[in-house]
Amino acid sequence: MTNRLTTRFNELDAYGRPGFVAYMMAGDGDSQALLNALPDAGADVIELGMPFTDPMADGASIQGAALRALAAGMTLQGVFAQAAEFRKANDTTPIVLMGYANPIHHMGFENFARRAEKAGVDGLICVDIPPEEDEELRTALNAHGIALIRLATPTTDDKRLGTVVENTSGFVYYVSTTGVTGAGSGVVTEVGDAVARVRAASGLPVAVGFGVRTPEQAKAIAERADAVVVGSAIVDAMNEGGVEAAVELVKSLSAATHGAKR
Repeated sequence: MTNRLTTRFNELDAYGRPGFVAYMMAGDGDSQALLNALPDAGADVIELGMPFTDPMADGASIQGAALRALAAGMTLQGVFAQAAEFRKANDTTPIVLMGYANPIHHMGFENFARRAEKAGVDGLICVDIPPEEDEELRTALNAHGIALIRLATPTTDDKRLGTVVENTSGFVYYVSTTGVTGAGSGVVTEVGDAVARVRAASGLPVAVGFGVRTPEQAKAIAERADAVVVGSAIVDAMNEGGVEAAVELVKSLSAATHGAKR
């Protein structure tokens, strides 16, 4: 599947530099302004969170952001609307939606995929649908040119890894720690070994996230991964200091990522 994701990772590979993936929650604060500002701040790929009442894989920061977004009236239709508004000025930066199965299933997989394509979405990370149960969703996404991105973890053995990477597209998201988002970061040498294993199994770029909060951590991970994902730290900056604080953090994290030697 060729879309903005494959184009962007091919560009990064040609430049010889790792990518920076910025996660934010749709509907949390002035999220449209933050979304629009992320590419100029250095984000190569944007993960746009779909708020859900029970985000079980996420830590307190993203849980709080989801609840604030829901309280402010954000819906799945609103997420699509923000993506579509972003596309009016930016047709190159990939957008990956990240969230949980319940709202997607409620909308209907085909309807979700159709609306996502229309809004300019390039990929989906659905945390709580295992590979054995995602065929209907995957089929709908494929029909609309949207990558289904799966997650590998430190506990994913070689046998399970084969199942995870089969039919995955865009990139593989490697979760560097066990537990929830924002809870610590992986040992860099172990992350490097894991990235090599996942890359060899999938033939795809590997983005590493969960727990990266500082430029130093981002740089260390970027020396071994194809991309670094930061979420909770950006969500916290947005909550505490608004769009300006979140943008400044993204600038520092992306600069560290892009400057890493590989």
